Amino acid sequence: FRIGDLLDMHLSDSQFDAVICVFGIFFIPDMPAAVRALWHAVRPGGKLAVTAWGPRFFEPAATAFWNGVREVKPDLYKGFNPWDRISDPASLRALLREGGIERAQVIAEAGTHLIPSANAWWSAVLGSGFRGTVDQLDDTALKHIYEANVSYIQGSGTSSVEANVIYAIAQK
Repeated sequence: FRIGDLLDMHLSDSQFDAVICVFGIFFIPDMPAAVRALWHAVRPGGKLAVTAWGPRFFEPAATAFWNGVREVKPDLYKGFNPWDRISDPASLRALLREGGIERAQVIAEAGTHLIPSANAWWSAVLGSGFRGTVDQLDDTALKHIYEANVSYIQGSGTSSVEANVIYAIAQK
């Protein structure tokens, strides 16, 4: 593995049989440039695969998380989720075209993530893009948000959250 900047990878052209970007493309401010950089690394006949979260990521519990954040740290309340820009097949397909990929198979798949307990929900929070927000909280705010989320999961009977995915595969 090599840590670096996706937009400045210093790789030779057409080097890889497969290039995969899993739930990451939406974190790059210039997504079309990122697509071009990834596509540049794919050899002729090779494939690029990109995944993004679909609509309603982690709902209904995501709303409880963000409401808790807004109550104690309004400055950290989400303006938007970065993946919302490409959370449907049409928008991901448009991004690929803007990045120089004319033909790609783009598939939406509905999914769920089981939440058997409030602690399982909090583990999902810590293992997701929500972690960046959690890491910015002081102990008092963190305790409030954790307790609000535990209360929500237990009180609502939520046993799963949506984990919808958009997959794109392009062959060069």
